[in-house]
Amino acid sequence: MINSDLQALVTTLEMAALTTFILLIIGTPLAWYLAKMTSRFKVIIEAVVALPLVLPPTVLGFYLLIAFSPEYLPGQLWQQATGQQLAFSFSAIVIGSVLYSLPFVVQPLQKAFEQLGDSLLEAGALLGAGPIDRFFSIVLPLTKASFITAASLGFAHTVGEFGVILMIGGNIPGETRVLSIALFDHVEAFDYARAHLLAISLLIGSMVLLAAIYWLNLPTRNNTKNLSQVRSVK
Repeated sequence: MINSDLQALVTTLEMAALTTFILLIIGTPLAWYLAKMTSRFKVIIEAVVALPLVLPPTVLGFYLLIAFSPEYLPGQLWQQATGQQLAFSFSAIVIGSVLYSLPFVVQPLQKAFEQLGDSLLEAGALLGAGPIDRFFSIVLPLTKASFITAASLGFAHTVGEFGVILMIGGNIPGETRVLSIALFDHVEAFDYARAHLLAISLLIGSMVLLAAIYWLNLPTRNNTKNLSQVRSVK
């Protein structure tokens, strides 16, 4: 792997790590709100969160590119605050990755919070535990596997992004050039040996990550199976 590809690998890992951290910070309260929400507007919010699953990446990237330009308010505010243009920057690809990978973090957490129920939380409240104490002493231990799954899916999906990154980040070495862009460059240059090296590395990395997710979820799946068997006997 040459220096430019190693540089793309570092940029990719930095982007994926920062994106996953931000997704867990904003995705956890959003998933909790959706799990407990009973309003008829819930389906609209769920549809907005899930939109990146079906929306072509270039469509999202196009509108983000417009929003990040200095001619429009988000881009103007960013430039006034930082003195730098938002479009075609590392910050832009992180923001785009957060929006594009949002459902991969929110949906597993929402499902876990829905299955958790309210009885344990109500018992904790009766014992005097505050909301933060209940979250760290009850919710987090019981949904740990879902948090690991959500973080792993968010990280893996961010590593593989292409369309959104290319639209709002371009191809700036050391700034916005990630592995998927580097792979595309090698294919365009007919350098299939280096393209193959990057592709097989991403393929093996994705397989290892998915195997780890399924392995970590085995205890949860076995517990669910045993619980179902006990219920059927009763």
